[in-house]
Amino acid sequence: MITKNDVLLLIDIQKGFHNPKLGSPYDLGAVENMRDLLKLWRKNKSRVIHIQHTPKERTSLFHPSKEGHDFMDGFVPENDEICIQKPTNSAFIGTDLEQVLNDNHPERVYVIGLTTPHCVSTTVRMSGNLGFSTVIIEDATVSFPIGEYDGETVQKLTIATLKDEFASVKTTEQIKESFTIENETDGGRPHQQSTR
Repeated sequence: MITKNDVLLLIDIQKGFHNPKLGSPYDLGAVENMRDLLKLWRKNKSRVIHIQHTPKERTSLFHPSKEGHDFMDGFVPENDEICIQKPTNSAFIGTDLEQVLNDNHPERVYVIGLTTPHCVSTTVRMSGNLGFSTVIIEDATVSFPIGEYDGETVQKLTIATLKDEFASVKTTEQIKESFTIENETDGGRPHQQSTR
């Protein structure tokens, strides 16, 4: 079941990934799944943390001076949702994410976003190594082609390297079912949001 102490960690859901130079993404409707999951977390008043890739290199698609740094439509942080800017692949390096999570005492950390083999994978691995119970929602993450390997191959291999060793793997539908069960067992009462 999803509880008020379960964190949704959104990795780099930014406009820079719309650039056609990145190739055709393998996403299985991932962006819509991300939107659905964010809506569920907000409705449940559970903790939401947005990670925004903020590199120093001015040539990067995600440099703060460029539109690619902006969040995609529907993913702009609201109210007291936390936004953490990261300079590297890992959301834990050069940020206070570990302290934020420790302050919130999450039962589980659910990870979604872009891209699966880079910032998502790096963050999931560190989250698991730091002792957080981590879940990657595989159809709410996106992979692009790398070299001779298409996005589907990259996605499946990356998920396989994370499964059970660094994180549990779930689908959006499984998460939605968990929310339904939680709401039924508590009579539909809204959860109170954790505070930092």
